[in-house]
Amino acid sequence: MGRKEKGTAAAVLLVLSLGGLLEYMAGGRNRSCTEQLFAMDTFMTFTAYGRNCEEAVEKAVEEVRRLDGLLSTGNASSEVSQLNVSGEGVLSEDMSVIFGHSMEIYEKTGGLFDVTIYPLMRLWGFPTQEYHVPTEQELAEVLPLVNSSLIKYDGSTMQLEDGQQMDLGGIAKGYASARVAEIFCSYGVRSGIVSLGGNVQAIGCKPDGGMWKVGIQDPFGGQGEPLAVLEVEDRAVITSGGYERYFEENGNTYIHIIDPRTGYPADGDLSSVTVVSPDGMLADALSTALYIMGYDDAVDWWSIHREEFDMVLVTEEGRICATEGISENLSLFSGGEENIVVIQ
Repeated sequence: MGRKEKGTAAAVLLVLSLGGLLEYMAGGRNRSCTEQLFAMDTFMTFTAYGRNCEEAVEKAVEEVRRLDGLLSTGNASSEVSQLNVSGEGVLSEDMSVIFGHSMEIYEKTGGLFDVTIYPLMRLWGFPTQEYHVPTEQELAEVLPLVNSSLIKYDGSTMQLEDGQQMDLGGIAKGYASARVAEIFCSYGVRSGIVSLGGNVQAIGCKPDGGMWKVGIQDPFGGQGEPLAVLEVEDRAVITSGGYERYFEENGNTYIHIIDPRTGYPADGDLSSVTVVSPDGMLADALSTALYIMGYDDAVDWWSIHREEFDMVLVTEEGRICATEGISENLSLFSGGEENIVVIQ
């Protein structure tokens, strides 16, 4: 079930109009600090404004490094890797929070977000980039392992079913962005923005009182080409799609977003899904699950859970659709906002 066209969609681009920011009044509040980091397999940027911006950014960078060491499947000493090897263990506080949220979203989405997807990801070769189109027999052997309901968990101790392995990559950055927001606030930072690859977390508003501008990449353009700009404050903005990680074989393109129901890459009618929510973990996980659902089911799911998030859907046909809560804050990079379909 390869895609005939290149899987496209999604990273969120951070638009920082630093030149347009006004000074943050007197007394040191106009100070700004920015640090960059490579962690969780992506480049990250941390920007904070205020008297304690240096300390806030320093502690935020330390925290993301710590979480990367805890949650990376590529690190043999990480907690998740050790759990995958041993099949059981007592979870740390961070892992307990992440796994608890993962299970809630797993149940809400009917299993479309499933942290036990790792055996399938390995079978397709995405973690190692040793790509492989599996046979039906290989899929039949691995697919039964992808089922979070088989995990035994009593609130502290976890036991995986024999052969199960977890990959928290679909929610880890959302957790990291939420932790960064908490750290910023603990240092009195009320204005800041963090880009964790395709995950953006806005803390408060800009120092001049305006909203932060976050760009959504054009899934049909070249890498880095923006499609639209969304204005937000105190929200996580997270996009999922297939163009960043994929491989081609025999004229077909296989993206990294795997449908846990079939074992194959998602092959629906969406090119990208952007989720906007105060809850970074929810936004991170839902951007994947809604992409797998496809347009109609994603809209139906939002209509039931509309109080929890907003979204921007870009279809394979090029339609740009935004839920009514954010449609007025969305501007197309090339103009023509009348072409945005409002989901009500």
